[in-house]
Amino acid sequence: MHEGKTIAFFPEACYGPALNSVGIAQECEKLGHKAVFLTDPGLSGVYTGYGFEEHSVNMSEPMPPEEMAKYWTDFIDSHIPNFDKTPFEQIDNYVKECWANIVNTSIWAEKDLPSVLRKVDPDLICIDNVILFPATKQYGVPWVRIISCSENEIPDPDIPPHLSGCGEDDKEGFQAFEAAFNEAIGPIHRQFNEFLEQCGEAPYPLGQFFEASPYLNLLLYPEPVKFNRRNQLDPKFFQYLEGCVRQEAPFEVPTFDENNNGALIYISFGSLGCGDTELLNRIIQVMAMLPYRVLVNIGEYPDAYHDLPPNVQVQEWFPQPSVISKTDLVIHHGGNNTFTECLYFGKPAIIMPYVWDGHDNATRVHETGHGLKMHRSDWTDQELAANIEMLLSSGEAQNKLTSTATHMQSKQGTIKAAKLLSELVTRQG
Repeated sequence: MHEGKTIAFFPEACYGPALNSVGIAQECEKLGHKAVFLTDPGLSGVYTGYGFEEHSVNMSEPMPPEEMAKYWTDFIDSHIPNFDKTPFEQIDNYVKECWANIVNTSIWAEKDLPSVLRKVDPDLICIDNVILFPATKQYGVPWVRIISCSENEIPDPDIPPHLSGCGEDDKEGFQAFEAAFNEAIGPIHRQFNEFLEQCGEAPYPLGQFFEASPYLNLLLYPEPVKFNRRNQLDPKFFQYLEGCVRQEAPFEVPTFDENNNGALIYISFGSLGCGDTELLNRIIQVMAMLPYRVLVNIGEYPDAYHDLPPNVQVQEWFPQPSVISKTDLVIHHGGNNTFTECLYFGKPAIIMPYVWDGHDNATRVHETGHGLKMHRSDWTDQELAANIEMLLSSGEAQNKLTSTATHMQSKQGTIKAAKLLSELVTRQG
């Protein structure tokens, strides 16, 4: 029996990467290791809720909780008009602003991170982010990169650029997106390289904000939707987890006032998309006319929903994997958690992407036959109803989904990740 080690998880300050890391950490503890989380104060309490130790790292200028809440509300409200734009059209607004904020998180974290690492004294550090935090690389123990976003976060000449939403064969689209992206983020990238040099790190090529770990890199993407790379990733350093579904509390499907024999549909646009309450209310009104039961994740906006139809129920939060396992269809934004959870449980999905790698995942689910991609707002009631009915009744789609789910569940991604981490940390120790 190996000696238990301390494994520090440092996910991006949003729920997708956070909850993926929770799934891996749960399995690491079963192997006798201690899993701890380094977290932005904005996610304080998320990890303790799963029984893990938390250590705060400021990743932005500290502010009172009410000011932080207002900041994010204003951020979402300011970008809702951009959510309707194509990925290419979002480069010079949402994407550029996000990268500016992401660079600032790395700069701010460097103020706290070295001392927090000394306090935690980890034997292994796992980073699920799109940017380098120099202190994690320089601490002196092995570090692992987790890629919980789309697989194309690790680039290749033959696959779509990250965030582009391009189809696999759209080579002209690849080039146009990459050129526009590099031009827009050029000043932000120069700022980041100046910071890297101050920290004693070599500058990155234009467009690159992180590097592959020389120890181990874990990708969540499952085999049935993987891209066809020109340059295959070395399995010695890159391992696919085939999804990474965490253990959640059980969920009992509630009784509805109508349609209790109807198919169960789950709708979630993630913590950011919940801010578009107008769109969610529009979808709810369509669902009122259809013979289904509907669960809607509304986040921190309960006051935006009144006089709900009898076949619709809303909650501020759901134990999502437990819910998806019992649904018949999911409508979502393309976040990688929901994307992989639908595939893991064999559930058809309609993806209405609005930002980031939701565009990539929506295109990929559509072109591999695991669901449909729809524009988030440019559709008629009849089109949405027809697409739901088509997916629910398609034997071909369900056969593909069943095969994918069987494959993913047999790979046990969280267990595989924990074993790989355990082998690395005990070998290094």
